[in-house]
Amino acid sequence: MALNPWKANPRFETVAVAQTRARKLLPEPVYSSRIAGTERGQTADANTAAFSEIGLSPIAADYPPSRKLSRNLLGQNIPFPVLISPTGMQAMHPEGELAVARAAAAKGTIMGLSNFSSKPVEDVVAAHPTTFFQIYWSGDRAAMLARMERAHAAGVQGLIATTDWSFAKGRDTGSPEVPQRIDLRAMIRFGPKVATKRQWWWEYAKRGRIPELTAPNFALRGATPPSFAEAYSQFMAAPPLQWDDVAWMAETWRQLSGTPFMVKGICRIDDAKRAVQAGADAISVSNHGGNNLDGTPATIRLLHGIANEVGDQITVLMDGGVRRGSDVVKALALGAQAVLIGRAYLWGLGVNGQAGVENVLDILRDGIDSTLLGLGVSAVDELGPEHLIVPDGFHLRLGV
Repeated sequence: MALNPWKANPRFETVAVAQTRARKLLPEPVYSSRIAGTERGQTADANTAAFSEIGLSPIAADYPPSRKLSRNLLGQNIPFPVLISPTGMQAMHPEGELAVARAAAAKGTIMGLSNFSSKPVEDVVAAHPTTFFQIYWSGDRAAMLARMERAHAAGVQGLIATTDWSFAKGRDTGSPEVPQRIDLRAMIRFGPKVATKRQWWWEYAKRGRIPELTAPNFALRGATPPSFAEAYSQFMAAPPLQWDDVAWMAETWRQLSGTPFMVKGICRIDDAKRAVQAGADAISVSNHGGNNLDGTPATIRLLHGIANEVGDQITVLMDGGVRRGSDVVKALALGAQAVLIGRAYLWGLGVNGQAGVENVLDILRDGIDSTLLGLGVSAVDELGPEHLIVPDGFHLRLGV
């Protein structure tokens, strides 16, 4: 039997198919780490389910012969409004974030790189110069400044401050244990779950590697990278983030780099306004993919209210639950300038590396185009609520 049962036709037609293949190809702990939400996982499920409640209003003729999907966003011209969201520990594939960065470069979009990534920021920027570095509040301002200086020296084109992951503890949905390092004990413990996934371990074996479980971007420049578990412990021990800290980060980054500063993790209108006051250039309406406070509403329900309040003052993006091009169109029609994707491209990465991530981006781009065609819309800039069928009570306005 071939190592990859889909080798003859490695491409997949939908993100759902990519997820199905990833479930079969990846070791159970690796796959479950990509789907687990906090506690019951209800927010993670709600993010995807909410899109199905929104309908579309199609035309019957006079279809536009071409559609403009491109957008100028945060100083970058991107061919379609889908960005790579920063996600940690992409060691589900030997190339990890490098494969994702190369895919983003090939498709012309922005790469978001996590503070907890498995590849150094310098290497990722070399693979794709249009990389935005994501940072968590951890340690004191001196340590934060050192991390920002390292990211700037590497050449990143923006900073993403993720503010909504600071107190998640338990996951009923089965997030696996992450070993401190791959040693003999870890091999004995996790070996049976890996042995049957020949395609996965062969990708590492043929490169002479083992999965990297360190957090190189959490270390200060020149320091030995901590393990993922060590970095996470340091992060959790840091004092809680305050809005004064966000304003300090925005001003410090502006003086250091002059490139955009985004606040990711906004669910409330009052917090969106505080982000504007703090000097942010952009926000992402986000609940961390359901990985922080379980019971938070789906982000697509919160988007319209926030965009209406601050969309004329700041660039508004959204992440959470995007699996189809029509999902992207719905988010744009409700006020987002673009969306960020996470789990969708990770499944592509797990199935087929860089080519799998490119496959996911192609699916979303083509889905946006076909949805615009069916709606009779010739450009993403023309989208608005009038193109949607939104049930009463769908929109939620928190923090009014």
